[in-house]
Amino acid sequence: MSIRIGILTSGGDCPGLNAAIRGVARAAYQTLDAEIVGIRAGYRGLIDGDYQVMQQSQFSGILTMGGTILGTSRTPFRNMRVVEEDNVDKVHAMKMNYRAMRLDCLVTLGGNGTHKTANLLAKEGLNVIGLPKTIDNDIFGTDFTFGFHTAVDIATDVIDRIHTTAASHSRCMVIEIMGNKAGWLTLYAGLAGGADVILLPEIPYDINKVARVIDERARLNKNFTIIAVAEGAITVEEAAMKRKEREAAQKEYEFRHVSQRVAAALERLTGVESRTVIPGHMQRGGSPCAYDRVLSTQFGVHAARLIKEGRFGLTVALKNGTIGENKLSDVAGVPKPVNPEDQVVKAARDINVSFGD
Repeated sequence: MSIRIGILTSGGDCPGLNAAIRGVARAAYQTLDAEIVGIRAGYRGLIDGDYQVMQQSQFSGILTMGGTILGTSRTPFRNMRVVEEDNVDKVHAMKMNYRAMRLDCLVTLGGNGTHKTANLLAKEGLNVIGLPKTIDNDIFGTDFTFGFHTAVDIATDVIDRIHTTAASHSRCMVIEIMGNKAGWLTLYAGLAGGADVILLPEIPYDINKVARVIDERARLNKNFTIIAVAEGAITVEEAAMKRKEREAAQKEYEFRHVSQRVAAALERLTGVESRTVIPGHMQRGGSPCAYDRVLSTQFGVHAARLIKEGRFGLTVALKNGTIGENKLSDVAGVPKPVNPEDQVVKAARDINVSFGD
């Protein structure tokens, strides 16, 4: 008996999506009498019934490709049960199109929002399996998400290249790394890139303590400073505010980006010329690194194995170096912030990296 598998990619793109899609498809073709349905543009495609029946040849040559051959979009979870101006009941539409596509199961590749919607659909009776992707590495229950290591490599390369210009011009360089709520990417890239200061959302910083790092380095005849700052990093003053108060205060700042605010404050406090670098979306682009190709493939293969076993309502995970799975209901909506006592944070502190606290 054949099985019909729907696949969609939702949320922000990242390296490894195509490798994971390929892993699911090739393992399904190898171990099952499978037919693959590609759903375009994430959950939007499931809502609109926008799909294509895939051919095996479409999964060839995509292991090294960045982005996603299926396309993606953001359909916020908070709006899933909201009927908007188009008068579409999104949850009802997704259930109806799941049946209209004659799907036996649905594989969703995405981050936290994607997993919350996947869990919603599982509770509505659909057979769903999740695959955890995000450069932020902030999905609960998995050691790593695919896309993270590639983004670390890219951000590290940026920091590496900034060292030479910082030293040449005796500047303080502030590099803003992606990560609004979780600082894993900034932590790893900052440590790998030799940053002198790492500022994370989970460890509120005192700008005066950051300035002291620059002054101390100058006293030791070190003429430059490298600061890696997560886009969601906050000051100790901001941390004391309620979320809405903090968001309102940030809208009133002279500079939109945290790196710009940090650089301006440090130049004022230390007199050292300070500049910012914001690599932005390039951290999400390009070909996946070897680690992410292997991890994405393993995740995809495990998803096909779960389908063969008839086990649904799960998301694939890497736990203590072993590929396994978690219940969607245990993972959806659960954050995974950096623990200030994490061993990587401790290692950074032990080599005199400052976190501004």
